[in-house]
Amino acid sequence: MNYFKGHLDKFNSLFLAAAIILLGFTSNVYAEKKQVIKFATLAPEGSSWMKSMRGLSKKIKKATDGNVDFKFYPGGVSGDEKDVIRKMRIGQLHGAGFTGVGLGAVLPEVRVLDLPFLFQSDQEIEHVYQSMNDYFVKRFEKKGYVLLGWVPVGWVHFLSQKPIHTVDDLQSSKPWLWEGDPLVEKAYEGMNVQPVPLSITDVLLSLQTGMVDTVYSSTQGALVLQWFTKVKHITRLRMGYATGGVLISKRKFKKLSPAYQETIKNIGAECLKELVAVIQKDNLKAEKVLENNGIKWTSEPEPAALKKFQQAGEAARKKLSGKMFSPELLNKVLMHLNEVR
Repeated sequence: MNYFKGHLDKFNSLFLAAAIILLGFTSNVYAEKKQVIKFATLAPEGSSWMKSMRGLSKKIKKATDGNVDFKFYPGGVSGDEKDVIRKMRIGQLHGAGFTGVGLGAVLPEVRVLDLPFLFQSDQEIEHVYQSMNDYFVKRFEKKGYVLLGWVPVGWVHFLSQKPIHTVDDLQSSKPWLWEGDPLVEKAYEGMNVQPVPLSITDVLLSLQTGMVDTVYSSTQGALVLQWFTKVKHITRLRMGYATGGVLISKRKFKKLSPAYQETIKNIGAECLKELVAVIQKDNLKAEKVLENNGIKWTSEPEPAALKKFQQAGEAARKKLSGKMFSPELLNKVLMHLNEVR
């Protein structure tokens, strides 16, 4: 009897020790292994974008006791946005800041927010983004990405060597098209415009050589990318409102403890919301910088000319509806627009 009792006590002790070791391992599995999130962006070092992202990284590192850190690849050193997505899919990168083109390469239907001549005011944009946020968070998650937050690029204008007042002016120019962007491609088709498809990293050189003489961008984007040095005019006409956002690979995100995941989401939402306000101010400041560098604003198009631009936007919606996004999604966005209007 004592023999069996002795063995039973020994077994219980071993089981208890194993349980303690196992529980200790599972409770520390996340904390013991530091995670580095490799993050790419087209924004150059020193820009408001990068300053904000470095601030976000610092806060997250502090809140996670140094266990989660970011390594940045700014200024397009990781390639165009489609290159970045490819690298995220194979695990070379884990996160990035994207324009609508990059977001659309992951989830095409998000480009409904980029439709030309869709929005008319900041109030409309804010309402639609708030109303559609939960929908797109879930859709990106199904694609394997965490949408950390929206960081729209801002209002988009045409910048050109010669003034653009009408669709005819655009037709006679050599406009750039972001290569592989079906949304702007369809808008150009609606205006019978023949664009020059190029990667965004090739635009400056193409402006210098005269391959293109017209681009579309936010004022801050034209400044940061140095495009303003090769053009003379900017339109009061706003082609659209360019979306943007921060994505992190869900595969990488799952390697973090639930507590760290929540920390990143909370700090990310806070910092990116602040960044949106900064970008809006930067776009206004950039307007002054462009003016000080001799860039001239073209007047608002006459009603008849404006109607042609708007009709091109409507044509793009019809061509893309049922292909890039569902008619139901487009109707939902238009419904939210009508709530504001």
